[in-house]
Amino acid sequence: MYSFLTTSAWTDYELIDCGNFEKLERFGDYVLARPEPQAAWDKHLSEGEWERLAQATFKREKGNQEKGQWQLKKGMAEQWFINYRYNDLKLRFRLGLSSFKHVGLFPEQDPNWQFIYDRTCALPGKPKVLNMFAYTGGASLAANAAGADVTHLDSVKQVNFWARQNMEASNLDNIRWLVEDAMKYARREVKRGNKYQGIILDPPAYGRGPDGEKWQLEEQINELIKLCSQMLDPENNFFVINLYSLGFSALILDNLIKASFGKTVQNEELGELYLQDQAKRKLPLGTFFRFSSVK
Repeated sequence: MYSFLTTSAWTDYELIDCGNFEKLERFGDYVLARPEPQAAWDKHLSEGEWERLAQATFKREKGNQEKGQWQLKKGMAEQWFINYRYNDLKLRFRLGLSSFKHVGLFPEQDPNWQFIYDRTCALPGKPKVLNMFAYTGGASLAANAAGADVTHLDSVKQVNFWARQNMEASNLDNIRWLVEDAMKYARREVKRGNKYQGIILDPPAYGRGPDGEKWQLEEQINELIKLCSQMLDPENNFFVINLYSLGFSALILDNLIKASFGKTVQNEELGELYLQDQAKRKLPLGTFFRFSSVK
């Protein structure tokens, strides 16, 4: 089934407007303007409205598509907290203004957090869940809050520390933190014969491991998915992968996963995540594939 999924009603987040390769978002009490390569259409609001509303605006460095600086209005905090709630799941995230335009949260992942929470609750016993390329831990917290034994893996030590702050702010504990290269760890786990009931992947288009290991999505995703198929419990399971890579079709994910997991794939969903602004325009923010042995 091909699905287009967006966030549920979320008090502390909204996409106000998007266009001209930018997006205007509210995170709690603060409104931010930052680049967005998918927003190829015109803005709905005027430039004057953007200037009036935005309390922080990200400006790229000349000749650099990634790094830049935030321009802050008086009263704009550099760090603050927002809350997230779904049924009995209550999370709290620390946000901050990074030099790479990110703030420590990808709100479009809300549908996947709900899926992870619900499927973890439905699995028997205390499921083991592995979250790789885990960033600041929204998915790890959702699984942990549902009773899972969670291993959170990211190659950046500071990001893991940030995720731990989110765990503590959410009144959760006992997540296992690993600063590790995902491919190396997966290979070792397969050799050890270790199994997980849940596996979550959100790999970037490119990146580096803690010892400079190179990650290139197109070159390595096939091997990583094969390794995941050997780590995933074939009977009681869920699997989620999300990709934010321009031009990487959801059909590629469909082929990769079905070739590796075979009959383990049940109750599958394939599609795109998006955010909708106040003018009802849909901003695409990644492709996903997920399946589970439980509904």
